[in-house]
Amino acid sequence: MSTRGKRRAYGSGSLYPHRGSWYAKWYVGSRQIKRKIGAQRKRGSRDGMTKAQAEKEMRRLMRELKPNSQERLTLREAGDAYIAHVRDFLERKPSTVQDYEGILNKAEQGLPKKTADRYKAADIEGYVSTMRAAGRSPKTISNHLIFLHGLFAFAVKRGWAQSNVVAEAERPRPAGTDPDIHYIDLEELEALLQQVPGDVLGHVDRPLYLTAAMTGLRQGELIALRWKDVDWKAGLIRVRRNYTRGRFGTPKSKRSSRAVQMPERVAAELKQHFERSNYTGADNLVFCHPETGNPYDASKMRKRFDAAIEAAGARSIRFHDLRHTFGTRMAAAGAPLRNIQEWMGHRDYKTTEIYADYAPDPAKDARWAETAFSEEDDEEDADATEDESESS
Repeated sequence: MSTRGKRRAYGSGSLYPHRGSWYAKWYVGSRQIKRKIGAQRKRGSRDGMTKAQAEKEMRRLMRELKPNSQERLTLREAGDAYIAHVRDFLERKPSTVQDYEGILNKAEQGLPKKTADRYKAADIEGYVSTMRAAGRSPKTISNHLIFLHGLFAFAVKRGWAQSNVVAEAERPRPAGTDPDIHYIDLEELEALLQQVPGDVLGHVDRPLYLTAAMTGLRQGELIALRWKDVDWKAGLIRVRRNYTRGRFGTPKSKRSSRAVQMPERVAAELKQHFERSNYTGADNLVFCHPETGNPYDASKMRKRFDAAIEAAGARSIRFHDLRHTFGTRMAAAGAPLRNIQEWMGHRDYKTTEIYADYAPDPAKDARWAETAFSEEDDEEDADATEDESESS
């Protein structure tokens, strides 16, 4: 299929050589902008610009050359520009860009057909109501609002909208949300491990479930874990990669790149798994498919986990809730929430605070308060001061 005449996404830009120089072009609204970037570097020469240097200069020009604020863009046009900005300048993960593209498609269908400057808060509120009526989950609705909030903030900065209508819109509290954390206790974990099938994948499932519950790694982090990430001597598992939507990438956030303590039981289980595995090279996956060495299919992993949980007669939880099992157990053991934040790779401390209710012996907090404001302590401090002054 020919792509001649097809307009590129707003802000994505294109770079091309012509007669020994680099040129760039990009669209803003219906206006095409062309710029000469600089001389093209010849092979063996230090003069001129490499393609990477020309690309960087093009991005700089695209940031500095303000688009015409009088131009009225549709939601699709403004959304394409925002996604290009997120991808090229903010360098968000491909999975995030893919999510945003899907949300933009849905929003374009669900919101009224207007230019970006014509939207009102009522339009956003109506869109939320439509999604709720269609049975969309609170998480999905929240994702849509986060994207649209960023889109309209971007549009305001570019002069394509007067205000961020998403920030102005009312956001009713989602009905039917479950505030409880789902996890399993130690007896249920043991029952789960006992119900792992004895087939080929079962030899992977047992150490996988134990590692997930006792280290708090996310599913994508477990799938991407390599043997060189397991530090036997230091007793640590180092999280350096993630695997999602069929591709490897960096962890979810900067905090997600971390080192997690490896309990002795996990270390012993992983050593047995290492001895059984046919893929034990430094760059081989720890929890790979035992026959191919390829990444364990996430969907199949979840289905097998669901079957094992049901067979164990444990509380119904998702695979992700093994991560909550780690968080609640660590909080119950008295680990400081700041430490738990580091181990779990939470970007925001507020996320970790959900485990605060599982900290041990709440009565101790009251005793600390009583001690801190006790008159007896004040009298003892005063006596001690007098003794010190007399001795001096």
